[in-house]
Amino acid sequence: MMKFSKTILILAVFSVVTFAFSTAAVADDVTDYINESLQYYKDGQYSDAVDSLNFAEQLIQQKKSAGLEAFLPEPLKGWNATIATSQAASSAMLGGGITAEREYSKGDSSIQIQIMADSPMLQGVLMMMSNPMFATSDGGKMERIGKQKAIVKFNPNTKEGDIQIVVANRFLVSIEGQGITNKVLKDYAKAINYDKMSNLP
Repeated sequence: MMKFSKTILILAVFSVVTFAFSTAAVADDVTDYINESLQYYKDGQYSDAVDSLNFAEQLIQQKKSAGLEAFLPEPLKGWNATIATSQAASSAMLGGGITAEREYSKGDSSIQIQIMADSPMLQGVLMMMSNPMFATSDGGKMERIGKQKAIVKFNPNTKEGDIQIVVANRFLVSIEGQGITNKVLKDYAKAINYDKMSNLP
């Protein structure tokens, strides 16, 4: 069992090191924690090695999440927007994942856009998109936003709606609106550069 645990740790270290050095301009503190993890491993301090490795992973995830913020669109004409924010969770917490989000407002109308990468929620949305019966069971419609397949829900009575889009089987884009029209909801969805997002490393 100990030999198996060591093998898993070696593979984990190798995967994080490979990812870190394949990313341009990786911060020095990331490599410092990776090297620290390797030293702990050599010294037989496996718990400390895992802790350092998890911290390095968290820093890399933070770097990736900051990159997602760039895909949150500018507000439409006449709208205001908050500063984009992002956060990352390690694989030890909620299965990992990266989230970037921004809120938009105009009077009593509001839009929230969230972009998630490596999210456990992604598989559920992919399942719905592969089976239109699931997607439409609660009022959703399968539509296209540009080249992207989307699940669109909109209630004209309450003026609320949301759009779910999966990009390159890696990113989940969610647009939710209150006090808005269906056109505004889709205009915000169309303002995102999905082609560029799909080419992210």
